[in-house]
Amino acid sequence: MNAQENPRHSADVPSLPDAGLSADEFKLAFRNHPAGVAVITADAGDGPVGLTATSVFSVSAEPALLVFSISSQSSSAATFDAADTLVVHLLGADQLELAKLFATKGADRFADRSSWDRLITGEPYLPSAPVRIRGRVINRMEAGGSTVIAVHALQAHIADTDAAPLVYHNRTWHHIGEHSRLES
Repeated sequence: MNAQENPRHSADVPSLPDAGLSADEFKLAFRNHPAGVAVITADAGDGPVGLTATSVFSVSAEPALLVFSISSQSSSAATFDAADTLVVHLLGADQLELAKLFATKGADRFADRSSWDRLITGEPYLPSAPVRIRGRVINRMEAGGSTVIAVHALQAHIADTDAAPLVYHNRTWHHIGEHSRLES
């Protein structure tokens, strides 16, 4: 089949180089793509760990599945590689300081004992998050310098469905609300 017979290939589309985008080009391409902010916590037996992530997204409603990625360089990587369960906290706009804390390299994220607790099942969690989802890790896939982790959502606590979400866009924190609505 030649290019004119194949609707997926057009002579007007330049061929893509095999080398792919540089890291800087890739980051620049995604800089304008907003993402919700989450904090993910776990404990594989060596104490609680957590990180801020913008890579969390739902995959399936039945069964309830979500995924996120974690850099292999993250100080939390070993725990997330070993943990069977974890908690994903979907943050509200009023939780910017929490997002920054869990994004800060070397910070003692669990120093303030009043800001977190443990579920009856043992996972560390942040009671102030408007939504938290407890899940079981069902798969891990190495992808470049990161690990993509697939999670089966087991339980959810939804305290505030009206909370304006915290969003990360173009290396800046934002919130979405009535002021940003385009249509109903």
